[in-house]
Order: sequence, then C-alpha cells, then structure tokens
Amino acid sequence: MLASPLTPPTHPAGRLVLFLHAHLPYVRHVDRANVLEEDWLFEAITDVYLPLCRNLDRWHRERVPVRLTLSVSPTLVAMLKDRLLIQRFADRLDKLLALAAREVTRTRGTPEAPLAAHYLARLEATRDDFFDRYDHDLVEAFARAQRRGQLELATTAATHAFLPHHAPHPELVRAQLRVALREHRQAFHAAPRGFWLPECGYFPGLDDDLAEEGLEYFVLDTHGVANADPPPILEHYAPILCPSGVAAFPRDPASSAAVWSDATGYPGAAEYRERHRDAGHDLAEDALEGLLLEDGRRRSVGLKYHRVTGKDVALGDKAPYDLAAAAARVERDAEHFVAARAADARLVARTRGHAAVLVAPYDAELFGHWWYEGPEFLDAVVRRVANDPDLTLATPTDVLAGDRFQLASPAHSSWGHGGYGWTWLNESTDWILPQLHAAYERLARHVASRPAPLAGRALRQAARELLLASASDWPFLVTNASVTEYANARVEEHLARFTRLVDAVESERIDEAELERLERADDVLRGLDLADFARRRP
Repeated sequence: MLASPLTPPTHPAGRLVLFLHAHLPYVRHVDRANVLEEDWLFEAITDVYLPLCRNLDRWHRERVPVRLTLSVSPTLVAMLKDRLLIQRFADRLDKLLALAAREVTRTRGTPEAPLAAHYLARLEATRDDFFDRYDHDLVEAFARAQRRGQLELATTAATHAFLPHHAPHPELVRAQLRVALREHRQAFHAAPRGFWLPECGYFPGLDDDLAEEGLEYFVLDTHGVANADPPPILEHYAPILCPSGVAAFPRDPASSAAVWSDATGYPGAAEYRERHRDAGHDLAEDALEGLLLEDGRRRSVGLKYHRVTGKDVALGDKAPYDLAAAAARVERDAEHFVAARAADARLVARTRGHAAVLVAPYDAELFGHWWYEGPEFLDAVVRRVANDPDLTLATPTDVLAGDRFQLASPAHSSWGHGGYGWTWLNESTDWILPQLHAAYERLARHVASRPAPLAGRALRQAARELLLASASDWPFLVTNASVTEYANARVEEHLARFTRLVDAVESERIDEAELERLERADDVLRGLDLADFARRRP
C-alpha cells in the first residue's frame, strides 16, 4: 500500500469504525464451584455477548447493513468453550431463575412487578437462547457473523499483557502474539487481520512485531497518533501507516467521551438503570437461596429495581427504574450520537477535503454489563447509521482497502491514566514486573536446551503459568483497589506454580500426577509452543 499525506475524497460519507473489544481474564477455578470472580464471565454472557449475538442475528434477518469489528481475547474464547464453566453457568442460571420467579410472587401488586416479570422473562430467554438457539457456543456465533460479513474478528495478546512493559524481553512480546494468533485460528478457522493492543499500549517498534506476524492494523489512543513523527495532517480523523506497513487507527475522543463516561456520557443519564444497587444486597438473606458465597457474603444477582436518578443521589434514595423511560432515552441518545458523528464527518470533508475515519473503540462489556441499555443503544446506532447519508459503518480493513494514508511513526502511548503505563506499574504493583522477567529468563534457558518429552510438557505448563501471571488485569485491579487481594493472589499463585514446575525440571524429579493437576487447573492456550519463547538470534 502506498502512502501519501492527503488524497481526495473517495467516499461520499465519513466512515464510523465501531470496534468492540471482548476480554475477560482467565477466572476458571477447577476445585471451587462458587467463586465470585467467575460471575464476571456469567454476567458478561448474559448481559453482553448473548445480546450482541441476538443483535447480529436480528440485523441479518431484517437486512440491516452492519460492519462491526470485534476483538476476542484467547482467554475469553477458552472460557466460552469450557465445559466446566458452561455447566456452572447453567447451575447459576437455574438459581437465578428460581429467585426471579420468587420475585414475581413477592412484588405482585407493587410498582416493582413489571420489572420482576421483565427479569424472569429475560433469564428464561437467556437459558433458551444460550443452550438451544446457540447450542452454548457463542464463539461459533461470532464466527458465523464474520462469515456473513457483519463482523470483522480481531485478536489481542494471549493473556492481555500490557506489552510496552515487556519491550526489554521481545521474546515475551512475540510469544503473546504468536500464541494468540494460533488460538484465534483454531477457534475461528480464519487468521485475524487486526490486533487489539491490550490497554491500547504501544511502544515504538511494536508494529514491526505485528507486521512480522502478518497483521495489518491496530488501534491507538488519540495521542499515540497525534504525537506521531511526522505529525499527521488529518490528526485523528484517519489512520496512519507505520514504516512497517501496519496501520494505526487513532481513537476518536468525542465518540469515546459520549459513551465511556457515566459522569459526562450517556450512561449517567437519570433514566438509565443504576448498576450499583442490586437485589442481591437489598433482599433478606433467606430469599437468596443458593446465591450466597461460600463464606456467607452477598453477591450481585442482576435484579436491579432502581435508576441512576442523579449523580449525587445516594444509593438508598434512588428512584424506581422505568423500562419505557429508559427505552425512550436510548433513542434520543442514539440520535444524538449519530448526528454528532455525521456533523464531524461533514466538517472534516469540508475543511480537509477527505472523508473522515471516526474510530469508536470500546470494551464490549460496556454494552450491557456496565450500561444495561448498551445493547439497545448499539442497535439504535446501527439502524440510524444505515439511514444516514453522511455516515457508513466500516471495519479497519474496509478503510484500508480504499485509500492511501500518511506514513508516520506512532508515539509511545496507552489509554490508561496519564496516557502511558502508570496504571500497570506503580508503587502498588512494582513487585510484579521484575518477577515476570526473572521467570522468563529462567524459562528461556530451558527452552534452548531441547528438553525431553516430559520435561517439555512441564515447561509448556510453566510457560502457561507465566503468561497467565502477565495479564494486565491483575495490576489494573490492584491499582484501582478492586478485588486487590484476589488479583495479587492470582499473580503469586501462577508464579508459584511456574517455580514448582521449573524446579522439578531442573531437579529431574517431575511429579506427573502434580503436572496433570496443574494442567487441569489452567487448561488454556493448548496450542502453546515452547519455540515461541526462544531467544531471538542476533
């Protein structure tokens, strides 16, 4: 692809790139069936991934034109296909359905009755759709949407590691890329063309690694392109082409601010459902049969009867949630979002002589889990864009197929606090990275020695433990003081397992039964190849 600083418009409208990033850390606990963190997966299936599949099918049936981009992390793919987790999800659904049925009885004749009926019907649809309509395989549902031309599926690092912090060990970066690509091809029967940089974390030269693996594009936070060398003529309204040939797509700040923030964006509207107040904390304990944690603590159950009301309104004073009022607000906000993007596109076309590329990247979990009405908002946006003369939905490869773009080198950046790496490396997390890198140094010595079959198997499991310990989720949760004890314990546990395995290899005293136990516990990234971790030759 040739690069030029500016080309005449070749499209009649601006292009809106809606890019959803679906990721959860690996939270499968083989020996414990009632772990709070597994709720992250169960809630995301119910609130996010299943509604997205329904939307895609509805658009297909109704012939609504749509082009979305979805990156799916290898750890999420593994959990969505895991039989143990699927069975636990079924068990959880049964308990929630029983609770919802009791709530219909309890609320009869009260203002909460319509909501209780809504939640019961929704959970019944979740059970029927997940197990019957989709045959408990949402990965295949995503693949089918890609085959239909609705989705462009991308991948991300194997365990969502913050890659800039591993730049001193390029082999670790390469392993995160290669393992992810292998897992993606296995799951979706096609190679991805794009790559979601975890946390939008970029360091100079990372695009060379992406190019080496055959990838064509990635997404950066706005300042990663704004500070590129040379500065981009079209600012954040077009991708830039790195010297490696890989394209960097900058985040459109206006699109992000409108949706991301519950303080200044749409999700904070008074009519929307309040996510922090939940019947799991409001009801009497004897009403929550089977839904308390092992230690008797409460958990959220997804039955929420209140709306945001106001940003300064205490949880106990929240007003009742009104489904009709929320639905009307969705339509107004979707209309505003599309009108604002169309206005930006017209302005860019008029002043820059170029069709705007507006990249709107979001965590997929925003649409449904954090913002209950998010799937309906997404549906309304897609339908409005389909009828807007100034906008069209496009994927990154659609954009790259039609134009030439400015050649420039992106700047070091992320979308974390301050725009760089502080969120994942600070005074509360600075113990993690040195241990990860020391573990890699130890692994690398053995990878080069061509180990015997059993030793190789132990080293492959050690490599899995190292990758799992490297997930960006753990330092993020520590920094944000969210389940801090659990996040620290996960890093410590994976590194301890790594150490036991490598110790066993070095002492030539591998306990095969213990190895099998660890393989069952962390049954993920099955296509991992030790060669991915080999040191690069000078």
